[in-house]
Amino acid sequence: MPRPQKKRHVCQMPLHHQFGPYNESAHVLETVILTVDELETIRLMDYEGYDQEDAAEQMQVARTTVQRIYNEARKKIADALVSGKQLYIEGGEVIVCDKDCDRCVHPNRLRKHQIVNTEENHE
Repeated sequence: MPRPQKKRHVCQMPLHHQFGPYNESAHVLETVILTVDELETIRLMDYEGYDQEDAAEQMQVARTTVQRIYNEARKKIADALVSGKQLYIEGGEVIVCDKDCDRCVHPNRLRKHQIVNTEENHE
């Protein structure tokens, strides 16, 4: 019997759940399902600039788990883009962090790779 899947921590649920080609003539498009934890790895590593170790710490899972989730997410996104499929974001075993969580990077906070100069030079 396999070990139960550990829930991944995410900063917030996605604001947008569907992406795809604009095609009025297509009634039924093929779809790709990207889970919320897969989106979180893409957000942390590609958008926020985290390495696998930092992303794993943020999501409270092993680095190898983040690597596996990230690789699967990239394959799904590539399939949707190259094949012109609809991309839906849904599902996954996740825990949504509190907005006051110091570990999380919420949209209203600075991204990790941004540099802020808090001292003004008045010389």
